[in-house]
Amino acid sequence: MPESTEAETRDRLARAAYTLSAADARLRGRVSRDQDALSFPHARALRALAEEGPLSISRLAGHTETTGAAVTQLVNGLVKSGDVTRERVEDDRRTVLVRITASGLRRHEERERKLAAAFDETLEHFRPAQLTAAIDVMDAIATFYDKL
Repeated sequence: MPESTEAETRDRLARAAYTLSAADARLRGRVSRDQDALSFPHARALRALAEEGPLSISRLAGHTETTGAAVTQLVNGLVKSGDVTRERVEDDRRTVLVRITASGLRRHEERERKLAAAFDETLEHFRPAQLTAAIDVMDAIATFYDKL
């Protein structure tokens, strides 16, 4: 690829990454204003709890790829909305387990259906090889962001 074309392509990729980041910020803003909206970190937390069962804050932080402090704040919102409960472990009162509620499970399942339909509609014209390449690029960008 000629150098100018490579530079232009990298610039387009950087702009696309910023656009994706801005879209995520807009989604987070909607979550703070709309009780029915669910951010990706909230959705990942509900998914982890639905799939794994009750988790400690530290284990849930691992599943959501965030810090313990951030997941505590996330859990606070999910408790307030009735999607999860907190419970102390009997033999270790320092440990708190987060458990998904029946309404949280319904919210998770509905979100998964909507997300699958939206992904199908958005990505239907891409071939598997293109999607695999996109995954590789997104993983590389995530690594890049972590280095900043």
